[in-house]
Amino acid sequence: MNCVRLRLFFVLNCLWLGSSSGSDPDDPLLVVELPQGKLRGRDNGNFYSYESIPYAEPPIDDLRFEAPLAYAQKWLDTFDATRPPVVCLQWDQFTPGDNKLAGEEDCLTVSIYRPKSSSRNGLPVVGHIHGGAFMFGAAAQNGHENVMREGKFILVKISYRLGPLGFASTGDADLPGNYGLKDQRLALQWIKANIASFGGEPENILLVGHSAGGASVHLQLLREDFSQLAKAAISFSGNALDPCVVQQGGRGRAFELGRIVGCGLPADSATLKKCLKSKTASEIVSAVQSFLIFSYVPFAPFGPVVEPLDAPDAFLTQDPRDVIKSGKFGQVPWAVTYVTEDGGYNAALLLEESNKCGKTLLEELNDRWSDWAPYLLFYRDSKKAIEEMDDYSRKIRQEYVGDQRFSSQNYWELQMLFTDVLFKNSTQDSLDLHRKHGKSPAYAFVYDNPADRGIAQVLTKRRHINFGTVHGDDYFLIFENVVRDPQLRPDEKSISRNFISMLADFALSDNGTLTYGECVFQDNVGSEKFNLLLIGKNGCQNKQYVQFP
Repeated sequence: MNCVRLRLFFVLNCLWLGSSSGSDPDDPLLVVELPQGKLRGRDNGNFYSYESIPYAEPPIDDLRFEAPLAYAQKWLDTFDATRPPVVCLQWDQFTPGDNKLAGEEDCLTVSIYRPKSSSRNGLPVVGHIHGGAFMFGAAAQNGHENVMREGKFILVKISYRLGPLGFASTGDADLPGNYGLKDQRLALQWIKANIASFGGEPENILLVGHSAGGASVHLQLLREDFSQLAKAAISFSGNALDPCVVQQGGRGRAFELGRIVGCGLPADSATLKKCLKSKTASEIVSAVQSFLIFSYVPFAPFGPVVEPLDAPDAFLTQDPRDVIKSGKFGQVPWAVTYVTEDGGYNAALLLEESNKCGKTLLEELNDRWSDWAPYLLFYRDSKKAIEEMDDYSRKIRQEYVGDQRFSSQNYWELQMLFTDVLFKNSTQDSLDLHRKHGKSPAYAFVYDNPADRGIAQVLTKRRHINFGTVHGDDYFLIFENVVRDPQLRPDEKSISRNFISMLADFALSDNGTLTYGECVFQDNVGSEKFNLLLIGKNGCQNKQYVQFP
C-alpha cells in the first residue's frame, strides 16, 4: 500500500510541478509575508498551496520528549513553501514488509491550501488533524482536490508527533507525554495568528479530524480556552472516550520502551528520559514492533494519557469524562459521528492469514480469544485482575456470537462487536455527557453508504465480502485517500459536495447551526432523546433514539 502511496505522491508532484510552471512568478498571492519573513507557494491552477511551513522548532535532540517550542527563526531568503509535508517518523501499519519504519523526526509543519475561485474577500478556514491511531498517518495522505474544486474554504493540514515520540509517558512530571496533542495545540495557535496573511478569516475557523484525528479534535475542545482558537469542531469516527484513546499502563510501556532500546532498568523517569534522548529516533520508533502481539495489534500502544497536575505545560490532567462533567471545556458547537460498520477496520485484520497452516487469524482467534481480546478491545490495563479481564472477555463473546466459533459465517457479528465497543458506544457516551453538561450545540450523525472499495477491502485484499460502511467511507469523500476508490459514484459525488458545504457553512454560521443538504441537525443539549441525523445514499433524515441504532 505504501508503494501505491509513493506512486501517487510522484504523480501528484509531477502535476503540481507542471501546473506551477505556467504560473505568473510575479503573482502577489504566491508570496506571503509572515513574522518570520517571506514565503513562496505554488500555483496549482485552481488553488494555491503553501506547504511544510514550520510552526515549531524541530523536536530533536534536547527538544525530544518535550513540549513544542514555537518556531522563532527568521528567514533571510524567501522560504520555499512548495515542498510537500514530510511524514512524521512512525511504524506505519500500511507499509508492506517487516520494516515499517517511515518518515522523519523533524516534521512539525502546517500546509495551507487556498482556492482561487471565491465570491468572498476572505475565506473560512478548516483545520485538519489526520488519523492513524496516534501511531501513523500523515497530513499528505488526506487529499485536498475535492475541497479545492468546490472552492469554499481554506484548508490547513497539521502534522504532529506520533507513536512513542509523541506519546511515551511515565505518568509523572519528568516524562508526562501528550507531546503530539501539544503539537496540535501550538499549530492551532499558529493558524489563529497567521491565517489572515493567506486570506483566511481567523474568526471563522472549524477544526475537523477523523479517527484518532477526531479524538484529537475532541481532546482539543476539552481545553477550556478552545473557543479562542476555533469557532466549531467536528469529530468523525473518533472521540476522547473511545477505549483506545486515553489508556492506562503508559508508565509500564515507557519503561519497557527503554529496556528494548538498551536503557536497561533506569532508577527513575528522569534517567529513562535522558537515555531515550541519547538513542536514535529510528531505534525508538522501531521498538513499536515489540509491543504488537500479532499483525498491528494493539493498533495504539502509545497514545494520550492523563498527566499529573505538576507536569510542565500539561495538556490533560483529568479523565475526559470528568472534564465534560465539570462543564469547563470549550463551549463551541461540536458534532460527533460514526459509520454503521466502523469496526470493519479492526475486524478485517483478522481475515489475514496467520503463519499456521494457512489458517486465518479469525480461525486462530477461537483458541486465543482470552489472550487477544484485551488487546483488540483495549481493556487489558483497565481491569484490576486477570479474573476480571477473563470474565469480561467471556461475557462480551457470549453477547455477540454466543457459543459459536468465530468463522467467516459469523464475521458480521464480530465486526458489529468491534463497531460497538470501539466506536459507537463511546460516541453515544460522549454525546450523552455533552447534552447533559454542555452549553453549546452538540450534534451527531451516522453514515450508511458502503464504498465499492474501502479500508477493509484494502487490508484483506478481498473484494467479494460485504463489509458494509466501514471506517473512512464518509470522511474520504471529503479528503480523498488511497484506501478508498478515487473514482466516486454519482451518489458519492453528491454526498461529497454536501459534506464540503456542511464544513464551510458550519465555519461561517453565527449561531452554530449545522446543515447537510436540506437537513438541519437537531441539537442534543437538553434533549431527553438522542437527535441523530441519518445520512445515506438517498439523502438524510433526522430521527430520535433512546439508544443509538
